[in-house]
Amino acid sequence: MTIDLGDLNAFVAVARAQGFREAARVGGGSASAMSEAVRRVEAQLGVRLFNRTTRSVVLTEAGRGLLERLGPALTEVEAALDVVNGFRDRPAGTLRLNVPISAVRLVLGSIVPAFLAAYPEIRLEVIAEDSFVDVLAAGCDAGIRYDESLEQDMIAVPIGPRTQRFAAAAAPSYLDRHGRPDHPRALADHACLRFRFSSGAMPLWEFERDGEAVRVETGGPLVVQAGSATDLAVQAAIAGTGIVYLFEDWLRPHIESGALEPVLEDWWPRFSGPFLYYPGRRLVPAPLRAFIDFIRANPWRP
Repeated sequence: MTIDLGDLNAFVAVARAQGFREAARVGGGSASAMSEAVRRVEAQLGVRLFNRTTRSVVLTEAGRGLLERLGPALTEVEAALDVVNGFRDRPAGTLRLNVPISAVRLVLGSIVPAFLAAYPEIRLEVIAEDSFVDVLAAGCDAGIRYDESLEQDMIAVPIGPRTQRFAAAAAPSYLDRHGRPDHPRALADHACLRFRFSSGAMPLWEFERDGEAVRVETGGPLVVQAGSATDLAVQAAIAGTGIVYLFEDWLRPHIESGALEPVLEDWWPRFSGPFLYYPGRRLVPAPLRAFIDFIRANPWRP
């Protein structure tokens, strides 16, 4: 049985995107072409791969089984073809990165424009999310995560600032009304603007000074989805709703403008910066190799 490789790629794209329109948007094709490609695969295999309704496209059991075996196989085919790309004078092709929203905001903005200018034949796709995923299963070449979130059997390359801090801040008007806390435990008496991750976790606020570490369970009037709704919490803090606790670099422009005032600054904890990570058990595609070489040559572009 011979099935067109492009049709198989279309099946994988639709399965990963969970829809024909989204697969077409990501891949640059049309939803009708994706649908026809999947129909051809189903006709040749003699089984239904998706259950389709007007609102959803869901893999059948046969479709899930095919995706589990086919996804990694197509990734290896792409890697094998990319060996030829390595003989080109200028790397070309698509580089797919899975990145937390914070890294999009705080790291990639200073790297991506210069990288794309240096490698005009590379197309970069960035998938921004804060849930932990298998980069290969998600159809990505590499990801960016902080060290405690790195997957096993991955190669890690430092990217972005090597030291960062979490910061607490509030509008001066809020602090004038409610007072300025002098110890992290005093936050229990304040309105704190909190974040919930996609896993449902709401982390404690952590502080450290002179070897003393304090973890505080805070409460307040607003809880937002971490990453996608972070700016809402920042704007609420600027408006005087409460105290926000976030990456210092995210808050720094508002602190420098005076819209926010640092809170407990001598308690702000430091942590190591993020890493680009990719599987060590496969050939490195030429676009990814170019990106790795670029960030090593430009470890941090302020």
